[in-house]
Amino acid sequence: MELAYYSDYAVRLVNTEQPERGSDSLTTVEAVRELFGPAQQVARRATDSDVTRLRTVRARLRAVFEAADTGDEVLAVDLLNALMMEFPVSPQISGHEYRDDDGRPDWHMHIADHAANATASYAATACMGLAFHLTELGVDRLGLCEARPCRNAYLDTSTNRSRRYCSDRCATRANVAAYRARKRLESERSALTGRTAETAQDSTPATER
Repeated sequence: MELAYYSDYAVRLVNTEQPERGSDSLTTVEAVRELFGPAQQVARRATDSDVTRLRTVRARLRAVFEAADTGDEVLAVDLLNALMMEFPVSPQISGHEYRDDDGRPDWHMHIADHAANATASYAATACMGLAFHLTELGVDRLGLCEARPCRNAYLDTSTNRSRRYCSDRCATRANVAAYRARKRLESERSALTGRTAETAQDSTPATER
């Protein structure tokens, strides 16, 4: 498993909260365990304390995305570096899968789990994955959804760096809203033009009519 894969850990954690909607799904130990996905062994170590600890990490990771989204690359990197210093990782070579009939392992980098608790494990994994994504593709590939009030975090993997929304649903909703706004503006302009023409006609002297 490539380390860049783990960047999704950061996105999943950040998106457990939608501040502008007052929504927060990270409220129970079960919610913490769901974040880990297939990593069930680590997830079983989660306790009530991890809910509070992960919320703190979540706020700091959102700050990374916010800095990147506003174009402040230096701040985004500084914030992420601070997290990685606090939650270091232990990379190791692993070979869980085989690539040929001779049984030769498909060697790849894997993050070893030697963390003291579930939060430290998750945070280290998320931050290292995000760091690989950032350095490989660029800070501008970290963004926040433009469809208000969503503001979910996303990782832009498009070839032309064009992603602006976290999902197709948000993109569609934003496009529909923009279309309706254009139509409303056109209607207002048309009405204004009509009223202007009527006013001009009313002000024309009777002898000229």
